[in-house]
Amino acid sequence: MQKTSLVTGGAGFIGSHLVEALLARGRRVLVLDDLSTGSMSNLQRVHDHPQLQVIVDSITNEQRLAELLEEAQEVFHLAAVVGVRLVLDEPALTVATHVGPTEMILRLLDARQKPVFLASTSEVYGKNPKLPLGEEDDLVLGPTSKGRWIYACSKALDEYLALSYFQRSGLPVVVGRFFNVVGPRQVGRYGMVLPRFVDQALTGGPLVVYDDGRQVRCFAHVLDIVRGILKLMDCPAATGKVVNLGSDEAVSIRELAERVARLVDPSLAIEHIAYAKAYAPGFEDIRARVPDLTRIRAMIGYTPEYQLDDILREVIAWKRQRLAEASET
Repeated sequence: MQKTSLVTGGAGFIGSHLVEALLARGRRVLVLDDLSTGSMSNLQRVHDHPQLQVIVDSITNEQRLAELLEEAQEVFHLAAVVGVRLVLDEPALTVATHVGPTEMILRLLDARQKPVFLASTSEVYGKNPKLPLGEEDDLVLGPTSKGRWIYACSKALDEYLALSYFQRSGLPVVVGRFFNVVGPRQVGRYGMVLPRFVDQALTGGPLVVYDDGRQVRCFAHVLDIVRGILKLMDCPAATGKVVNLGSDEAVSIRELAERVARLVDPSLAIEHIAYAKAYAPGFEDIRARVPDLTRIRAMIGYTPEYQLDDILREVIAWKRQRLAEASET
């Protein structure tokens, strides 16, 4: 019997790649997306696939959600507010998009006992200075006066809810904490640093680095993440667990800008601006965020296939193609 998968946020950057992978596995795929940050263009490769159905609606529509959850045998819950900029501009929307719909999905699935993957974020670690960060490490969030932490707080609540349903009733849930997922189809307009640097480089620069550029991040290719998601959902040991999902190849943001410039045009200027100018006075950032991948390696033998330079070349090529297509229209 063919399995039906529901992907919330399936027209988004990560979601669309996951949809393609599920279709390639022979699944029937239902996509629920309100297209507020996702785009039908992300599904262009599979738009006419006979096993794909796209439902344009809000994740907050309980009746529609209940119908789709009844139809699906498994759920991948990726719908979320995208990017620091949108979180700061729309804090109430952030909470409304995350906590309520996640609780609704878990409650509706609880009666049906269907497996669900919950996409979370490395942001929940907050200001914990430990390197690398393991799944059982403390979450260290800033004060409520700093709106920057509302995203992390709301996603942490999602995790608490998911794990409580597993502990109470055995609902098969897997929580994946994403660390800076990048690749083709990701746009820079919501504050994602890598596509923003590539956009700036391809339009002549300068590449704008926030603060001193010594912040450390790890960037994982979206296809590595998708492979990890699917393997975790097939792994009994992952049920009821939180799992880091990303790359542990660390790089400073200044070095990232330099590597993008080197691949596009070494003469490009790199400038620095203060966080207060980029976002708002008092903005707090996380200095370093590197995942401990011990758990996911033990569970599914996870090893990222893409190195950072491979990712940069692919994203640059994709962005160049988009610019070329735009100039022809």
